[in-house]
Formats: sequence, C-alpha cells, structure tokens
Amino acid sequence: MDFDQLITFLEVAKQGSFSRAGEKVFRSQSAVSAQIRQLEQEYGDRLLDRSGKTVKLTPAGQVLYDYAGRLKQLREESLMAVADHSRTPRGTLRVGANEATCLYVLPEVFAEYCRRYPPVQINIYRNFSYKVIEKLENGSIEVGFVTLPIQSPSLMVRPIHRDKLMLMVSPKNPLARHKTAAVRDIVKHPVLLPKTGHTRRLLDKLFRPHRDELQVRMELPSIGMIKSFVAADLGVSIISASFARDEVVAGSVKLIDLEDAELFRELGLAYRRDRTLSCAGTAFIEILREMTEPGKKTNIPAQA
Repeated sequence: MDFDQLITFLEVAKQGSFSRAGEKVFRSQSAVSAQIRQLEQEYGDRLLDRSGKTVKLTPAGQVLYDYAGRLKQLREESLMAVADHSRTPRGTLRVGANEATCLYVLPEVFAEYCRRYPPVQINIYRNFSYKVIEKLENGSIEVGFVTLPIQSPSLMVRPIHRDKLMLMVSPKNPLARHKTAAVRDIVKHPVLLPKTGHTRRLLDKLFRPHRDELQVRMELPSIGMIKSFVAADLGVSIISASFARDEVVAGSVKLIDLEDAELFRELGLAYRRDRTLSCAGTAFIEILREMTEPGKKTNIPAQA
C-alpha cells in the first residue's frame, strides 16, 4: 500500500464515482480502479460496493475510510511540522471565510502575505461562518474568519473588524437626498434582501415592526448582485459600509445612515486553543495584526 492509493480511495468514497475521483486526483478511471483493486487485495476484503449507479463504502471500507482520513491529517501535520522546523513560513496555509470577507476585507492582507512569503500556498475554504467553525473544530483549516458573536469553547477568537450597516440607494432614489433615513421611510421603497446570513437576521429583526408595509422585491444570494441591482434602482438595501466602498467612490450608489437604529457587523479571527499554530499561520496572524492596528492605512477598518 502506498499513500497515493489511500488518497484515491478517500476521493472515490467522497465522490461516489471512479471517474469523478479520477478527475480530482488526475488519473484515468482505469488507473483509479487498479489502485482500489490493489488496496482490496492487500486488506483481503471488498472496500467499495459497485453494484449501484454510485459507489458506496462497504462495512470494511468504512473502517478503512476512518483510518485513511486520520492518516491524511497526520501526513499534513507532519509536512507542516517539518516546514516549521526552519521557522520560515512554507507549505500550505488553510483559511476559512465567507465570500464577502474574502472579497471586501482580506485581499490586501493576502497580497501582503504573499509578497512576504511567496513559498506559502494559500488554500481558502469559502462558506458561511457556522461551516467555517466546523472546519476549525475538526482541524480541516488552521485559521478562520467568522461573524461575531460565536460560542465555541475550543476556539480562540479575536475581533479584528467592525463595520457599520448603512442604507444603500441609487443616486436616483428620493432617499439619496437625505443624510439619514428612518426605517418607516425605508419600507416605503422596494427592498432587496440577502437570502441568508448574519445581516439577513439583523434586517428581519429591524423590519419586523413594519412587516405589513415592507415590500421585499428580491432575496438575493450575493452582495455583488445586491449592489448591482441597487445601482440599477431596482430597490434599496442595507449593507456593511466597507462592502460598497468602490461603488460609492464610483458614484453608482449612495450610503445613508440609519436614523433610528445602529447596526454593526463584527468580524473575528478564530483558531484552535489546543493546537500550536504553524509558522505560516503565525506569520499570517502577525500581518493581520499589523494591518488592523489603529491608524494603519488600509482598506480594513481598525478595530472599533
């Protein structure tokens, strides 16, 4: 048995298909089948059930799958440990964050990190905060960016970014003439809402007293779509101020303070309490700390 066979086995189990697994590990379907046959011969038992349209683990395969996952993680930890031996950041840094954080908060941090430590490969896991927390807790990623507050005894969390939520309107919208807007005036206009997430939960609470008047024109899956549709005057929305910075500068949208509410989105950096950070992870956190210090000129606002 070699390690490549275990990786192929894990991928077949994950994909439920020899051909899709082959695409992931850059091997032909016949080569994948040969590796699985070699494993089954070595273990003396059938590991995968090929009778249906999808490939499934047999009871013996499930046992090996658990061990193979642990071996894969140990291998990654050993590579990280050897890379750390020289105290020079190397290897792969695994980071988790949601899409908006990747697009509007982290680009300058990643750029500075890559400038200083070009040998390090950055692997980004993009998902909602609760999924990022799951990956942190099971050790799949080293550091994560999550919307606060969170409750996880196993994680160390440090606030790094606090963003005010503001009303976003098209320059053509009548509200664009005002410096502030009350919720009772906002609900007179069609509203564009994010489908899910922390901001959606805040907005549901904000608009609850006005639900009979509220006109929800669209529920959209991305910040980019919301900004584009507001710029086209299809409705108004409420957004973290830093997410619309470029559009404000370009004049395609205008941000207005909420008159009768103060809403914020706070972002935190999280990592496991019980695990020593790699040299690559420590260097990343140090750069993040430098770039979020008060008075530092960066697109990441200083911690409030």
